[in-house]
Amino acid sequence: MKNKYSDLINQTFEFPQEGFNVVDGELHFYDIPLMDIIDQYGTPLKISYLPKISSNIQRAKKLFNVAMAKADYKGKYTYCYCTKSSHFNFVLEQVLKSDAHLETSSAYDMAIIRELIAQGLITKDKYILCNGFKRPLYQEEIVNLINEGFENVIPILDSKGRLPTTKTI
Repeated sequence: MKNKYSDLINQTFEFPQEGFNVVDGELHFYDIPLMDIIDQYGTPLKISYLPKISSNIQRAKKLFNVAMAKADYKGKYTYCYCTKSSHFNFVLEQVLKSDAHLETSSAYDMAIIRELIAQGLITKDKYILCNGFKRPLYQEEIVNLINEGFENVIPILDSKGRLPTTKTI
């Protein structure tokens, strides 16, 4: 049985992936020696590489456009970034600079949307997909955005059972 971390990586992923390389037995990320960062900040460690966020958004848009052209699909593609991927302001600012729209999943995410609105980073034509269990506060926030004139707030329901029902006599 292989039980070294490098064996796990090699069994799980194509390694090294783009941006990663091994120099003198140590892992580098876009020429940044990760052990130096780990020595300074410890682990676990999460790194957000802002240029990669933008390039991945542009890559996704291109892949969809190519696939849509091949299928002769006449619809439109709109990239929406899921806020639960990263709530960090600097990440969301980078996402919005890439002409992306947003997907939320909870009332907590709506507080983030409110802050982005306050900072002038979101306009009323921005798509805001609301994809998560609709607890009362989340529902209220969705309705508030719609009532405030946000044109593209789209609540997503995972089943017909999520629709309000009325009794007929």
